[in-house]
Amino acid sequence: MTDATPAPARGDQAAEERPLVSPLVSVIMPCLDEEEGVGPCVETALAAMAEMGISGEVVVVDNGSTDRSAEIARAAGARVVQESRRGYGSAYLRGFEEARGRYLVMGDADRTYPFEDIPKFLEPLIEGRADLVMGDRLGGEILPGAMPWSHRWIGNPILSGMLRILFKTRIADAHCGMRSMTREAWDRMELRTTGMEFASEMVVGALRAGLRIDEIPITYHPREGESKLAGVRDAWRHVRFMLLYSPSYLFQLPGMLLMAAGAFLILALAGGPREMFGHTWDYHPLLFGAIALIVGYQLVLFDTFAKIFAEGAGLAPPGRWVRWVRSLFSLERGLIVGGLVFLAGFGLEAKIVLDWVRVGFGEMMAVRGVVIGMTAMVVGLQTVFGSFLVSLMLIERR
Repeated sequence: MTDATPAPARGDQAAEERPLVSPLVSVIMPCLDEEEGVGPCVETALAAMAEMGISGEVVVVDNGSTDRSAEIARAAGARVVQESRRGYGSAYLRGFEEARGRYLVMGDADRTYPFEDIPKFLEPLIEGRADLVMGDRLGGEILPGAMPWSHRWIGNPILSGMLRILFKTRIADAHCGMRSMTREAWDRMELRTTGMEFASEMVVGALRAGLRIDEIPITYHPREGESKLAGVRDAWRHVRFMLLYSPSYLFQLPGMLLMAAGAFLILALAGGPREMFGHTWDYHPLLFGAIALIVGYQLVLFDTFAKIFAEGAGLAPPGRWVRWVRSLFSLERGLIVGGLVFLAGFGLEAKIVLDWVRVGFGEMMAVRGVVIGMTAMVVGLQTVFGSFLVSLMLIERR
């Protein structure tokens, strides 16, 4: 008797030879203990795509659930993937990586978002009118109990308003979690944050990539199960992200204003007290001016560091400020300018000390000269050491 390996059945062999067909649409849902809502969400999404007559998949990203969420999602027809790193952004990054569709739809698995509206989210993409489509809860309908009053009337308007101001966008509801985009748009945004700020990063990434953004009103429903949001903490993550990605508003603008105010006070009071605005201005405003100039100059340096780092790390496109710095800056120039300013201040301080020696270490009023000299020394040192850091970050590397 000889052993023989059974040949595969013709159906099995055909299945092995048949190439996998990528779905046209992938719906991505993050999931953390959502057993009450994930099943209906998956079923609604699949039904919406079936009604359109298009091929699609639902990818549920289990972000460490301790309930039956994964089991229920599979039973409803979803493909479940695991992501051990906790966080809203982490789950979506894994989900978009796993998705195979040409068009991508995202939304929470807690029944708050109307997945029956998937056709509305796909239409602008398929027709080529938009690269990213965002839901607008504020322009649609928010059902009773769906959104806390603090989120609706305080948090969301403030955060969306900050995005409009800092990044010149007209998006009304910048933190709606139901969105759709093309695969190409996703690749161009190059997102990387792992927390709730992922929602803000997507808007900023779309704006910086020059994507066409459309908004459609939706109905926002009360969620099923316990909310995972931590209001103040999550809001701070959004604010922190927006400020860090727009360092001109955090560093450059305040720095320039402080420098201008400080320089004005120092120049105005360098020769002695002055009568301004009906008051006599002397040593105390001079001290405040010195502090303002030093702090303002440091903020402008931080702004330069942030922009050069962001550009080098691929977090931001090249900007005018960095191009201007590159055109004028060299380590040698920075060292020379900073050294001369430091020496000027040091020389003034040395003169004051020598004058003090000449009078036999007696009483002497040289507050004005001491303040101006120390200010020049500090600004000079800031320039010298800042030049080393800028030069290091501007080193060309492959």
